[in-house]
Amino acid sequence: MSDIPLIDAVMKRRSVRGFLPKSVPQAVMNDIFELARWAPSGTNVQPWQVYVASGPVRDQLQQEFVRLVRAGVAETPDHRSDGRLGEPWRGRRRDCAKVLYKAMDIAWEDKAARGAAGLRNFELFDAPHVAFLCMNENFGVQSAADVGMYAQTLMLAMTAYGLASCAQGTMRHYPELVRDTFNLGPEIKVLFGISFGYEDATVAANNARTTRAPLQETVCFLGGDE
Repeated sequence: MSDIPLIDAVMKRRSVRGFLPKSVPQAVMNDIFELARWAPSGTNVQPWQVYVASGPVRDQLQQEFVRLVRAGVAETPDHRSDGRLGEPWRGRRRDCAKVLYKAMDIAWEDKAARGAAGLRNFELFDAPHVAFLCMNENFGVQSAADVGMYAQTLMLAMTAYGLASCAQGTMRHYPELVRDTFNLGPEIKVLFGISFGYEDATVAANNARTTRAPLQETVCFLGGDE
């Protein structure tokens, strides 16, 4: 059982993009996912449905993800964005990419190297486990927010137990592959995935450190003490 303080878990959690070939014991995973199920949700509906791939199942998924990407197969996510992203959000995303490429010694103009770095998403960054976070098609935006709260709780629990993780929107690109692997019906929609395991500190990408926008840019306080 972990005794890491909550503040430490929040500040230490980060997106790790390189993992050791070391599986997480099932008993540890049971403890972590047991904690995560206590995440809040509107009217306690608990809309999340989570499917975790390990071992040969994980390996087959990784190989098929890579095959699809290399073959240029178009992504078919269950939920599409309109693709429009203005400032300041576009700038934050670009700054994040620059930090990552700098850690990996990749020039911004080097499209081939950037493409190889992008492919690492579908290689699961060599993580021994990947969790797919899904919900039934009956649920909408509010319930997707509930799944987000579950995901944060899950990743903090992983951090508290000494594990690393990386939330990946790319894991929703080929939802039929996920449904076929877990024998799911079409009503189960894939939102995103989380690769997890033990960090490989020798991977250059893991030296990347992002910052956060100042508090005044994202939070407004009214009516309190001066």
